[in-house]
Amino acid sequence: MFEEVKTILARQLRIPADRVTLDAQIKRDLHADSLDILQLLMRLEDDYGVRIPDEALAKFETVGDVVTYLDSIQK
Repeated sequence: MFEEVKTILARQLRIPADRVTLDAQIKRDLHADSLDILQLLMRLEDDYGVRIPDEALAKFETVGDVVTYLDSIQK
C-alpha cells in the first residue's frame, strides 16, 4: 500500500519519490496545499473504490496515516 501512495503523491506533487516516507508530514514536509490534499483524496477514492469521510481526512497528517487508514478499510 505504501508504494502506491508514495507513487501517487510523488507524481501529484512533482517531487522525487524518495522524499515520500511514512513519517513525512503531508503539508509541512511535502508542501501539499489544500487543493493537493483534495486531489489526493479523489485519486485514492477512485483507485481503491472507497469513500474517505471528512473526519478521516482531517486526521491525515503523515503519509503513514494515509497508508494505515487504507490498510484498515481494505481488510
